[in-house]
Amino acid sequence: MYEPIRAKSVHSTVDGPNPDFPHRSREEELDIQLAGHLAALLAVTDELRATQASTDLDTAAERLAEQVSRLRGGRTPVRAPMSGRSERGTTALHRRAHALAGRALVVAASRADTAAAILAAERMDAHTAALEPRPLASR
Repeated sequence: MYEPIRAKSVHSTVDGPNPDFPHRSREEELDIQLAGHLAALLAVTDELRATQASTDLDTAAERLAEQVSRLRGGRTPVRAPMSGRSERGTTALHRRAHALAGRALVVAASRADTAAAILAAERMDAHTAALEPRPLASR
């Protein structure tokens, strides 16, 4: 019913792996992916810090910067200067941060990076709490 393939595949190499092409291990790929998610979470955290003063956000930003630096071999992440108000509302920023923390948690778990997984889970909890409606104070 199907005709057999008679030509060699253009997707495989006859000589084996090309030494000129950089190859990374699964661990290195996961490190890069986790560092990217945590760096994005750090950027959103910095945006939130610009809109509201919070020691929790300050501590979180420092811990995120430490983890990104560790995953990038000691290179510190580029941070945007904190300036005035953000164009987005804090609710949208908390939702974005929650999603990024969730992605970081998945990668950290698959990489078995306990420190990053704990930090990501804590940030998810913090952003979930920030999104919950607060009851009005009675007079």
